Amino acid sequence: MPAEQKRQLHLNAFIYPAGHHEAAWRHPSSQPERIFDADYYQQIGRTAEAARFDAVFLADGPALRSEARYSTAGRLEPVTLLTSIAAATERIGLIATASTTYYEPYNLARLFSSLDFLSKGRAGWNIVTTSSEAAAENFGLPAHPDPAIRYERAREFVDATIRLWDSWEDDAVVLDRDSGIYADTDKIHRAEFIGTHLAVRGPFNAPRSPQGHPVLVQAGASNDGRAFAAQYAEAIFTAHQLKEHAQAFYADIRTRAESLGRNPDHIKILPGISPFIGGTEREARALEREFDELTVPAYGLYQLRGITEVDLSSLDLDGPVPPDIFGDAGDVTDNTRSRKQVVAGIVAREKPTVRGLLHRLAGARGHRVVAGTPEQIADTISDWFTHGAADGFNVMPPFYPGGLEAFTETVVPLLRQRGLFRTEYTGTTLREHFGLPRPVSRFADGRVASHAG
Repeated sequence: MPAEQKRQLHLNAFIYPAGHHEAAWRHPSSQPERIFDADYYQQIGRTAEAARFDAVFLADGPALRSEARYSTAGRLEPVTLLTSIAAATERIGLIATASTTYYEPYNLARLFSSLDFLSKGRAGWNIVTTSSEAAAENFGLPAHPDPAIRYERAREFVDATIRLWDSWEDDAVVLDRDSGIYADTDKIHRAEFIGTHLAVRGPFNAPRSPQGHPVLVQAGASNDGRAFAAQYAEAIFTAHQLKEHAQAFYADIRTRAESLGRNPDHIKILPGISPFIGGTEREARALEREFDELTVPAYGLYQLRGITEVDLSSLDLDGPVPPDIFGDAGDVTDNTRSRKQVVAGIVAREKPTVRGLLHRLAGARGHRVVAGTPEQIADTISDWFTHGAADGFNVMPPFYPGGLEAFTETVVPLLRQRGLFRTEYTGTTLREHFGLPRPVSRFADGRVASHAG
């Protein structure tokens, strides 16, 4: 980065059907009747692009969550959905979640390569190993693999997928009409990946996509997740309540990446922030209370159990959360289940009732919720960004589409006034938005990559 170029924030719009507050669909400001319509998501994509966001991001999981009784639990397939957003936009990045546990490398490589081609270089893959036990039976498996096995497979999966994307060198397509030569087959290579869990021969059936390969994204801050992210991720989505915890995570990832020979500036760390915005702080907090009063405790308890593996359903909603119930959660840089650690921190600091804890988590499932004026929201973002806690944020509006519109119309102009966020795109690809280099094919110039296993 040139010395005269000031470091800039990165902002993603995290799309969650009706909004990130669990009761969003019940609030009159949301539009849950539209969550299976392409034009709804295209509208969100255009709003984010008009504000010059880096990307839109879709979470996903290969199972219907059983709390559909109380929640907009259904989901459209994310790569298909992002392709529809690509058709309605020109620059915004497009990040989809896909599981290394329940895909195979070849079909996933095709999905994301196709998205990168059709969007002219805007694709990103959020790599997850899947935490839902319900997913296994949807794929004919007797049980969901334990975390260690899932991460072993994930490492093999990413290595195999990159080998597929790299299997055509950048200049393999000759397109020589006179000679009749379309491609130089000496520059098309088999992946020849053989691991403990996966084997992929290749070669891939398409050239390298516009970005070389889609941006690799990871979400999670457990011990396994951080080790994986330091090795592979180019952007990391994470959840923190306190700036000092975010700073510790930020420093840990950069140290780990550097120890692996990576440039830590090529990993963008993006905590979640869910803003309730009002003309005054009092108005913003009143809006947050409106949403909290629409929550269904049975749903919140189900969500809490899924996040932490702790069941509080036998406790009095208006009684205290036992202080030692999350005693084995670990800390921000040493834990086996990162979101459990976030919840444990809330309980230790705030000593809430069960109902109070459910309300604290209702806004964004453990991500930071901020209620305030646009200036207060901008202050929080600026503070974390300038003090080593974040490279930007996953913006998680409590409700869609209005919550994103409020952020782009009131907070983004303040960030621009402070010189922290772009006024125009300077590139066309997601890599360019994030300031990431285009990866060199591992097969280029006679490079040889060893098998895993």
